[in-house]
Parts: sequence; C-alpha cells; structure tokens
Amino acid sequence: MDQKQTLARIDEELAESCRVKQQFSSELKNQIVDLAERIAATLSSGGVVYWIGNGGSAADAQHLAAELVGKLRRARKPLASAALTTNASILTAVANDSSYNEVFARQVEALVRPTDLLIALSTSGNSESVLQAVACANDRGAFTVGWTGETGGALAKLVGLCLRIPSRDTQRIQEAHITVGHIVCGIVEDLLAPAQAVQQAE
Repeated sequence: MDQKQTLARIDEELAESCRVKQQFSSELKNQIVDLAERIAATLSSGGVVYWIGNGGSAADAQHLAAELVGKLRRARKPLASAALTTNASILTAVANDSSYNEVFARQVEALVRPTDLLIALSTSGNSESVLQAVACANDRGAFTVGWTGETGGALAKLVGLCLRIPSRDTQRIQEAHITVGHIVCGIVEDLLAPAQAVQQAE
C-alpha cells in the first residue's frame, strides 16, 4: 500500500467514524439525556455508578469511571463511580476458581445496592460475563443500562435502558461509546455542579 492509498484509507476511516455519530437518532439522543439525568439522580441520592465491559469496553469503563471520580471540564467534588474491571486479583480468582463468566456478577453481588446504577458496555450485546452481571444487578434492584451496537444483542432485553450505536463495526461502536460517555459525563457535571458551570462561563 503506497502513501496515497494509506491517506485515502485514513480519510475513509475518519468519514465512517463521523457518519456513525451523525446518524444518532432523536431517540438515542433522548436516551443519552435520560441516562445523564438518572446518573445525576443516583449520585445525588448517595448511590454509586458502576461500569463493566470486556477488552476495549473494559478500558472505556475505566476511562469513564475516572471522568466521574476525577473531572471532565471543571474542578468539583468527586462523584462515586467505579469500574469492576480493575481488580486483577478478583478477576483472576473468580475466573480460575469458578468461571470467567462470573467475574463481574460476583462483584455485583458483593457491592451493588438498589440505589446504584450499573452501566454495561458490550459492542455485541452478547457477552456472557456482562449478561450475568446485569441479571444479578436486576435481582438486586439496581437500575441497569446497556451500551451496545446496532442490534443490542441479548443485553437489550435485560437492561432498563439500552443505548444502541447505529453500527455493527466494533471499532466504530467503541469510538461512539467514548463520545457518548464524554457527553454524559459533561451533562452530569452541569447538573451536579451548576455554580462552577456559571463561574466558568463568566
């Protein structure tokens, strides 16, 4: 592949990434607003926002939990959020002693309360470890959210709210997930730190 072909490929990839985001439906945009408001309400009432996912989705889960605990655009109090993808001892112990499919469900059973919210990232919507964790969270009375690709997979039928990215390409879905995550975290900051938002605008 020569340089001209490589540059053309880059242009195609960028265009496709933009196209996916530009095709967000009004329904999906309203769901993003709903999710941000639910997260803000969960945090305001003392709940915790938990995140799960495998592979690239695990990295996205950690990234977005960090945006809430740290900050996105402004200094503020930390918000209660955690990714259940980070404790190597728990993950490897459960995977070794039981089954990898239980690595998140076991943590959900130990930590998640009815006042909490669980966000499950799965591009296919069919990851068994994610599905088991969501089922466990539902049993515990927590509100569950799925972030998936176009089809939603089995996850769409389990969660209280499912955000489906209009694509079946794993890369494009993951790129859109992080975009949605930044938008959601930004709205949450605006809802929970309005004084800082006004001060920054001035």
